[in-house]
Amino acid sequence: MENTNLRKVGVILGVVLVIFVAAKTLAEFKAMSYIGKTTPVTNVISVSGKGEILATPDIATFSFGVTEEAQTVEVAQKSATEKMNVILEYVKTSGVSEKDVKTTSYNIYPRYEYRAISASTPYYGGGKQVLVAYVVSQTIEVKVRKLTDAGKLLSGIGEFGATDVSGLTFTQDKQDALVREARDKAIQDARNQAKALAKSLGVRLGDIISFSDNQGYPGPIYYAKSASMGMGGGESAPVPDIPAGENKIVSNVTITYEIK
Repeated sequence: MENTNLRKVGVILGVVLVIFVAAKTLAEFKAMSYIGKTTPVTNVISVSGKGEILATPDIATFSFGVTEEAQTVEVAQKSATEKMNVILEYVKTSGVSEKDVKTTSYNIYPRYEYRAISASTPYYGGGKQVLVAYVVSQTIEVKVRKLTDAGKLLSGIGEFGATDVSGLTFTQDKQDALVREARDKAIQDARNQAKALAKSLGVRLGDIISFSDNQGYPGPIYYAKSASMGMGGGESAPVPDIPAGENKIVSNVTITYEIK
């Protein structure tokens, strides 16, 4: 009788042990499914901050091109090279460093025209493409570090035959540092707003959950009065007055905090 009771107790204990081990194993498997995954945080606040920097430009950049065409590639190249060399020599003698002058494109291509076989049917059939000339074009980008020379250079290269003058912009040599400064101001603005909001809500700020950054570069803010940019006089082309203005560098950030 006693042995029977002992066997029953042993069976019961065995069943309990099996159930305990099974439950423990199931809990471990569930815990493993969350390894490497981020538990979503629902208690958060998001704030936006803005930072602005006004900076006076210290660099002017513009592009110009030379285009020549002839019956052969060799003649077109020779004409374009001679004209470009004269312009580059002028740019160099005007105080622009070689490191601030670079070629951005150089193209050679044939130019065709459509010509009808007879004057009586100029638009309906029988026409053909005729090679008219070979075109050689070269585009140069110039960086001017002395802003008062920008107008004189633009006028001068035009007198020497440059075409397609475009892309005049005023920027800062240390643009990246100014962008970082604007971003730091935006982050500080967002942090101050987060602290004030947390105080009003009666909560404490936790870890940063997310951060996004967006820089913007609106157009220049021009001065009311511009300085003269060149010499002028004589029969040369008039030298334009080019206001450099100020550049506004804007950073907008959004920070999401966990709240406790």
